[in-house]
Amino acid sequence: MKQLITTVAGIDTGKAFLDVAILDAATGMEQASFRALNTAAGFTEVVERLSTAGVERVGIEATGGYEREAVAALGRAGLQVLVHQPLQVRLYARLKLRRAKNDRLDASIIAAFTAITEPRPKIADVTQDAVLQALHDHLVHIDDMVEDVARLKTRLEHRRDPRLITEIKDDIAALNRRIASERRQLEKEVRVHPFLARRLDLANSVPGIGKPTAVSMVIDMPELGHVSREQAAALIGLAPFDHDSGNQRGQRHIAGGRARPRSVVSRRKFVS
Repeated sequence: MKQLITTVAGIDTGKAFLDVAILDAATGMEQASFRALNTAAGFTEVVERLSTAGVERVGIEATGGYEREAVAALGRAGLQVLVHQPLQVRLYARLKLRRAKNDRLDASIIAAFTAITEPRPKIADVTQDAVLQALHDHLVHIDDMVEDVARLKTRLEHRRDPRLITEIKDDIAALNRRIASERRQLEKEVRVHPFLARRLDLANSVPGIGKPTAVSMVIDMPELGHVSREQAAALIGLAPFDHDSGNQRGQRHIAGGRARPRSVVSRRKFVS
């Protein structure tokens, strides 16, 4: 029998503050709301107040990284944390005809959405989550440098001064050397952890998958090895979905998914 969750909380995360709403899941009535700082002291306050209210499940919206430390702190405190995508919350608010919007109301709608959302199976423990987050930050840093190279190449096309052309080419060469070095370092960091090293070796064994792609998939898709291939394709956003109605048979389209691994696979950066 599933454990009945009767009290949930929703957290709207900003750069400076956490707006928290506590909801009775059975009645849908909001029990309390408050604001805390998005700092270590604020996390302690939130955990204490949620524990006092008997909250066991917390929903929080992904906000470009501002939620990360809060999610980690809540997880360490033993709370069940569900990280929702902004689109999920917006669509739920639209379903409930909630047009008004502010931080407190956003926290309330996140709590309501959390009350009806079944948590996904936990793939990694808190320690593994921290490892994956650090590796993800390193991967983002490398991808940012790759984008910098692309911008420099575009800039190069519009320069005519030989001196400027030489400077840009030197910058591109220097960045490419840094990218290669950082990729080697990131692979070493992945292999420090046996649970990731095994997945990396398996990914590398797939024909056509080079090291950058394999490393990206291992870091950004921790569900691999725990889900079916159909589920994996849906998570990455490469599964074609039906678009039928009655006798009409529409074209199948792919959409959504995780932007970074989808970009890596769809652009076929399969180079070693």
